[in-house]
Amino acid sequence: MYGDDHIERPAHYTSHPSGIECIQVAEHFGFNLGNVFKYVWRAGLKTEDPLEDLRKAKWYIEREIGRHEASNG
Repeated sequence: MYGDDHIERPAHYTSHPSGIECIQVAEHFGFNLGNVFKYVWRAGLKTEDPLEDLRKAKWYIEREIGRHEASNG
């Protein structure tokens, strides 16, 4: 089904100890929250500095908060 490469099954998405692939969970969220999940999941796995991924997750959380505030305001 999937090739063992950087496009279809990158190690930073498939190396979680649970054996679950990131996309199996992330696709159940909307775009912003799915990206939050993705960046938290792979923090420190794609690069040696987890802060980059955590900052990206924070950016998507803030975007999602702004979307909710705009629709409730």
